[in-house]
Amino acid sequence: MEHDALDAGEARYELVISVDARRSGQYSDADKPRMRERIYRVLETAFAQAGVGRDAVHMEDRGDGVLVSVPGRIAVTRLLGLWMVEVHENLREENRSLLVPLGLRVAMHVGPVRHDSRGISGRAVDLTCRLADSSVARQLLDREQADLVLAVSDSLYVDVVSAGGKFIEPARFSRARLALKEGEVSAWFHLPGRPAPGIAPIAPQEPGPTPSGASAGPSAGSDTAPAGAARRATDDRGARSARGDEDDEDANASVRYTAQGDLSVHRDNVYQQPVHIGRVTDSGNGKG
Repeated sequence: MEHDALDAGEARYELVISVDARRSGQYSDADKPRMRERIYRVLETAFAQAGVGRDAVHMEDRGDGVLVSVPGRIAVTRLLGLWMVEVHENLREENRSLLVPLGLRVAMHVGPVRHDSRGISGRAVDLTCRLADSSVARQLLDREQADLVLAVSDSLYVDVVSAGGKFIEPARFSRARLALKEGEVSAWFHLPGRPAPGIAPIAPQEPGPTPSGASAGPSAGSDTAPAGAARRATDDRGARSARGDEDDEDANASVRYTAQGDLSVHRDNVYQQPVHIGRVTDSGNGKG
């Protein structure tokens, strides 16, 4: 890709695209070259089908994916629309002959990009890569058993996606909050060819530390059996209190008795017939 200047201090607003392969670490050394070949075939064929010349874009190899920047003279809507459709169709075609289908996480964002002789850099590049690597993108791809997931930044959604266009359907995107290294951001996620995906509760909070031997409780908002049991126990205690027959074991435990002989404590008993409480002495006299 030719530039008027390769000054690293000069930023240009460009579309940044990050493409990552699903579970790339599980590919053997013998399989990785074939996996990489498929990724490039899917992307480069889609560029040609979308009418974007290969020499018009900057592409960097990332081992298990590709980092792309597209200059402003090429409409972003073409990449969001037609190019993504072609990527999806090409990927599905590749997967027809594979026992383990190739899955791709694609992210897009527009922002200032700096070029030098080694590649591209900038916060726009960092954000795009974070979106593609986010837990939401990973979990959506697995949970929905999809071939492809697209993540776009909030600004790209507001500025471009929300207006719609050819092959761009804003109603099929779902918003999520992501906790990234740089802080919390909003992003939008889309599964090509499918309705808007459900997001919450796709990334529950990490449980806090628990005492040794104790199990961690359910995350906030979950409706698990332990939480339901706790609610039922609370309801039962409230009902007993309303009836006036609350039996508070913790309160009983704090009561102390001092006895010189035998001691028997009875509370809240109902007797249906005469009973004897106590013991019989050796003299044969009953002691009540």
